[in-house]
Amino acid sequence: MANRAYVSLWSKGFSEATMLEQFQQLLTTVPLSAERPGFTELVIRAVDPTETPLVERDLRGKALSAAELIELAAEYLHADSEYEVRTHWDLWVYDAERGRWQRRPQRLALLCHGEEYDGGIYADVGHFQADVGFEHLFTGHAGLLGWRAAGSPGPGTAAHPAEAEFLARMSQPENLREYHLRTRENIKELMDWMRAAEEAVPLERYRLWSEGEENFESRIDEILAVH
Repeated sequence: MANRAYVSLWSKGFSEATMLEQFQQLLTTVPLSAERPGFTELVIRAVDPTETPLVERDLRGKALSAAELIELAAEYLHADSEYEVRTHWDLWVYDAERGRWQRRPQRLALLCHGEEYDGGIYADVGHFQADVGFEHLFTGHAGLLGWRAAGSPGPGTAAHPAEAEFLARMSQPENLREYHLRTRENIKELMDWMRAAEEAVPLERYRLWSEGEENFESRIDEILAVH
């Protein structure tokens, strides 16, 4: 299964009284998909993840705004709760069947952690957390991008025929250049969003991380540095 990438955000003045207001401020900065705009799912949990959710709302027929979503969540305001919101944003994705890049809606999940939820898990994962998508959309496959690319594996080392075909395509300089370009554009989309979040929410700090990269932030900085 492909690894995913995340952002953890900690804010100033976060409390039971302010957390949903701050969450709304963060939600208003999300660069929503042009094709699939609006927030499409709301899940509210209390105490910890083992408990049955208090609320599970499928909003795909409504696609609510941030303000409308928080109005629904406010009825369940409590410091021991977690609020999960789902939507989509647009990122560049390689279509292997067509052999071309397309900007497509990708799943985006955002969570707000009350400070008493799950034993104070916010301290490790943030008052707010975003699952921003597959890690490779920002780091590339097989070490092909960045200054370390010289040691990248060739098609013969691939474990799957589709991977071998992809590596063969990327062995062509013009294809690799476009791969680098599209990945940098995905990174820029993420970093532009973080700058907007810093302006809208009283953030103390944020951290970019992923399931596969030991230092995700350094990896994307490396890719941005190569032109």
